[in-house]
Amino acid sequence: MKTLSIGMFDSGVGGLTVLKEVRNLLPAEHIIYLGDTARVPYGNRSPHTVTKYALESALFLLTKGIKILVIACNTSAALSLNILKKKLPIPVLGVIDPGAKEAVTHTKKKKIGIIGTKATIRSMAYERAIRRLDPAIEVSSRPCPLFVPIVEEGLEHDEVAYLMAEKYLKEFKDSHIDVLVMGCTHYPILEDVIRKTMGDDVSIVHTGKETAKEVKKTLEREGIISETGRGHSEYFVTDSPESFEEIGSRFLGERITHIKFVKNLDYKDFLLSS
Repeated sequence: MKTLSIGMFDSGVGGLTVLKEVRNLLPAEHIIYLGDTARVPYGNRSPHTVTKYALESALFLLTKGIKILVIACNTSAALSLNILKKKLPIPVLGVIDPGAKEAVTHTKKKKIGIIGTKATIRSMAYERAIRRLDPAIEVSSRPCPLFVPIVEEGLEHDEVAYLMAEKYLKEFKDSHIDVLVMGCTHYPILEDVIRKTMGDDVSIVHTGKETAKEVKKTLEREGIISETGRGHSEYFVTDSPESFEEIGSRFLGERITHIKFVKNLDYKDFLLSS
């Protein structure tokens, strides 16, 4: 089991911000990443559709030999984590619970803000996770749909990024939160913009960093952590490998090579062929 890989999936490139943190914390681990770029974005899909896509992605990664699955997509984690935990024979982690725990740890005012896709915010997954830990905490949420295209177009340092941050985050500044959770894996690319907009009095939670810590704890607890050698990352996409290489390389700060194209993620086909 120690020599098997960490499996990770997202609707596109955003989950690479999670992969980067896992790789930094666990350099000996091999990571297999699947970006379902043919069906991105998930944020506007129904819960049924998102769960179907998540099952297909998970089962594809199982065929590659993985010891743990990381749902590196807030929308998928919000809507399908519990189902995947029940159906898969390996540990399954999402990005929501680790982010919620970190937010609860840091708030002194008991006022936390959440930003994410429409589907993540609608699901109220972060609110439920936070209130399980502390029912007295006041949670405010806001979808920020234009943050994703801003990041993917490479405009994270452009004036438009600051203008949209001011527009989206104004209500959080007015409500005097002291913690803001970036509930979308694209948003860490905008972390500097978000920090400057919110000011020094607000702690920003990077769910990818917290998820990486949880992955390490889980591997240690299960006795399946790889401690020697140098791991590497393998990438699969369902569409546009060239676009994934361009945007993903910016996300990781290094060039991504050898991206493999997956023609079909129909989980029935995988079950029949396994």
